[in-house]
Amino acid sequence: MAYILQVDFQMDGPFGDEMAEAFTELAKSINQEEGFLWKIWTENPETKEAGGIYLFETKETAEKYVDMHTNRLAGFGISPVHAKIFEVNSALTEINKGLVNQ
Repeated sequence: MAYILQVDFQMDGPFGDEMAEAFTELAKSINQEEGFLWKIWTENPETKEAGGIYLFETKETAEKYVDMHTNRLAGFGISPVHAKIFEVNSALTEINKGLVNQ
């Protein structure tokens, strides 16, 4: 069973192309995290929010990532970090073309 991790936090920027340029190395490092399958990066410059939707192989690897990522963001002065973990209902997700099986 796969698990979705939803993360969001307040951030002053950068956003858009500047965010992509600034966080390319971070994005590459996320690919190396245990149990990580994929991430969709989210941002809203109007409300100064950023975050992401992640897919992990297990609940434990998602929880481990939340702990590490929360500490990393705190090092950047970003707090609080809101994180929620959800089980994926694969049968219904596949009907709606969700890519949860890697």
